[in-house]
Amino acid sequence: MSSRVSLFAALAVACIAAVPAPIVHAQSKRDLAATAVLQQRMEAAEKHYRDAMLAEDEEAAATASNAALAEIRAVVEACGKQRGCAVPPMLETYERLLKATPQLGEEVFDEDQDPIDEGDFTSTNVPDSANASSLLSDDGQRFVRMVQFNPAVQAGIRRWLTDMRPSLMDSYENYRYMQHLMSPAFKRHGLPEALLFGIMAKESNGKVHAGSRAGAVGPLQFMPATGRRFGLGNDGTGFDTRYDPAASADAAAQYLSERMAQLGNSIELSLAGYNGGEGRALRVYQGSGGRSFWNYDVYNQFPAETKDYVPMVIAAAWLFLHPKEYGIRWPRVSARPATITLSQPASIYELTICLGNYGSRDGYMRALRNLNPRWDADSTIPAGSAINATTRIAWLYRFNCGANSKRAQLAEQLVASNVQSALVRIGPMTTAPDAAADTSLPAQDAPPPPKPATPAKPKTYKVQRGENLTGIARKFDCDLGDFAKANKLKAPKYAIRPGQALKLEGCKN
Repeated sequence: MSSRVSLFAALAVACIAAVPAPIVHAQSKRDLAATAVLQQRMEAAEKHYRDAMLAEDEEAAATASNAALAEIRAVVEACGKQRGCAVPPMLETYERLLKATPQLGEEVFDEDQDPIDEGDFTSTNVPDSANASSLLSDDGQRFVRMVQFNPAVQAGIRRWLTDMRPSLMDSYENYRYMQHLMSPAFKRHGLPEALLFGIMAKESNGKVHAGSRAGAVGPLQFMPATGRRFGLGNDGTGFDTRYDPAASADAAAQYLSERMAQLGNSIELSLAGYNGGEGRALRVYQGSGGRSFWNYDVYNQFPAETKDYVPMVIAAAWLFLHPKEYGIRWPRVSARPATITLSQPASIYELTICLGNYGSRDGYMRALRNLNPRWDADSTIPAGSAINATTRIAWLYRFNCGANSKRAQLAEQLVASNVQSALVRIGPMTTAPDAAADTSLPAQDAPPPPKPATPAKPKTYKVQRGENLTGIARKFDCDLGDFAKANKLKAPKYAIRPGQALKLEGCKN
């Protein structure tokens, strides 16, 4: 239930309580007239609310719908004070509107409020929001007590707040969309959520499809072998669950719990094991007699990457816990989970275009990709498929991306466009005759120009880093289904790897 519904429920109680006991005698003409006026106002406000759906753009719709709801509130308040006016029917009008347009709650349009459901989180700003009870209670304070706030961590904070501030902001925004998927795993294992944020910010900036040269992938960057130990990998459909936010967070929580049990509950050494190898961390810990990571001899047994990694993760976690201290104002994110059932086939690229960027500076492609890791950005998702989103994205989808939407048609056209379709083929070019050349011979005696050699069509193609099957099919003008079948690739993931040789059977280019 949204905060606006709760507000009106409280308002209803107050209004009903304010109504005096039933009057035996009939209402006066003045009371009857005043009640009729309130009813007319309520009907007009309901019409204005429904008309808001016909506004030319989503911002106009937001403004009009909020104005209509404000009028409904004023009418309900007036009804509670008016003799003979029945409050419950007035509230039924509001409830009917919410059921008719479930995404048009305050959580969508109030830019001054970070819409976090009180049932899931406790307030509206990190750390005051985003599960503040967890961050600032025993678990959060335990993290503060268990790490050393030293010059190395301070240097990390300096970097996050200067050159890396954009990455920190992106990490927070990406995390907020996935928070309901990732944070429960850390809670179950008694690990502070701030630690999860710090690892994710350093590993991937919250980009689910991030990958490293070494082969680590996903928001928490699991290597294949380590992932398999904790249940991550191919799920039988071709999808690698290392990309799944919930599954990877659960695996990371298990992994860190193991390391902390081995390493004297040292967060620093556990992070060193996460980054530099658990075997090395255990050997160093046992060889040093259990000394701190910050002990000179312990610290210098780890590679440079790990020496940087540990304080940077702790610094990001520290900022997650103490933003106001450092002048951080986290971006507002409307992250209440919802699902969308596609009314027509579309790719995430198409959805990104037709949704627009109302309420978000950068639009919603990253949110859609993170929440739907099984789908490549340019893969067509069939009509009727349910995809993960937020209430704001769901409303924007209905507003802008319906079957007959001009924006959706434009998005489809733009995504289908490519450079090759812009080129016109009218035969080989001929060179203009040289002014100094002898032109006395008849044209028929001149030797015909040689025919340009037709390049042989390649039979195979080696996959380059960052490519996917859909893009390669478009490049060589292949039918995606036949192309995948020829190479024995399964939908919907069509998993391929850099360096893999693909047969170009049936491709036109």
